Amino acid sequence: MSEEPSLIMIQFLAWVADRPRNYAQTMDAWRTSCPRLSVWEDAIIESLVRIESNANRTVRLTKRGSAMLEQTRRQTAAETENQTPRIKVQAKTPVVAHCAAF
Repeated sequence: MSEEPSLIMIQFLAWVADRPRNYAQTMDAWRTSCPRLSVWEDAIIESLVRIESNANRTVRLTKRGSAMLEQTRRQTAAETENQTPRIKVQAKTPVVAHCAAF
């Protein structure tokens, strides 16, 4: 986990974590023939997900996958908190009133 995960990897891990998925659903949603978008294969190789040996062949995050997703969520939350608040400009007179005057 030394490298920062790609956005598509985080999206994949969040998708798996969202609710129980089986192997067929995962393949339907994430299989690709593009070698540049090998998120499913990369997640298996990096031990981020596992396929359980039950009747459904449930796909679940491993401890490593859960940790990666949680770390990314914490970093995102911290970055959001540290952003400079945007200044909200409020018009004194509603736009509708301006339009009606013309």
